[in-house]
Amino acid sequence: MSHAIQIQDLTVSYNRHPAVHHLSGEFAPGSLTAVVGPNGAGKSTLLKTIAGVLRPAQGHVVRAGIRPRDIAYLPQQAEIDRRFPISILDVVSSGHWHRRGLFRGLRPPDMDRAVEALAAVGLTGFQNRVIGSLSAGQFQRVLFARMLLQDAPVILLDEPFNAIDARTTADLLRVVHRWHGESRTVVAVLHDLEQVRHNFPQTLLMARREIAWGPTDATLSARNLLRARAMAESWDDNAPVCEQGFENG
Repeated sequence: MSHAIQIQDLTVSYNRHPAVHHLSGEFAPGSLTAVVGPNGAGKSTLLKTIAGVLRPAQGHVVRAGIRPRDIAYLPQQAEIDRRFPISILDVVSSGHWHRRGLFRGLRPPDMDRAVEALAAVGLTGFQNRVIGSLSAGQFQRVLFARMLLQDAPVILLDEPFNAIDARTTADLLRVVHRWHGESRTVVAVLHDLEQVRHNFPQTLLMARREIAWGPTDATLSARNLLRARAMAESWDDNAPVCEQGFENG
């Protein structure tokens, strides 16, 4: 089954001002791609649109052969409320819901797989702790364990290594490389360009529009990075709306 994701003249807007502007390209099946760019470049907006959280103002995201349950989406930690007193094992076990449904009870083998997923991210023995007791890095490990259970062919990660320690980052990067080795399509929003250069063979550099998209070394050239910075400095959020992007709206 193909798990390509095609972006066709995509514009996504807030209050009719584009956050992603006429973007086209493809995340190839089994590819490992970083999405980078200045703050406000539309990176998170793009991921949310691919995941189906946001609707385009214009254009399309074509997910040929990809069902909603085939996409595992990890938002930024700041968007997740950790005050609810739920155990780590319950959070990880929720990764089964995509395939078993909300109202079907989990079997002992399902719980065993959840414990194995925790072990895979270095949290053996943590299953009975509540999520509010964890550090940012530990909680990110929990979220990765849940994604292991989702077993999705498409993985979307929004700033997965932000504000976590170097050891946790290295451990979770190994999980990302495991997914890539299993021919899953992985797209990650990142800000550390050296991390991208060492771990992600493909990169989309955007500043609301595409600056470059392709092999990482070529995409992250000094010239392209300068173009992205210059474009960001020219943004005017009080400018008139993009009428081209709303000609059908």
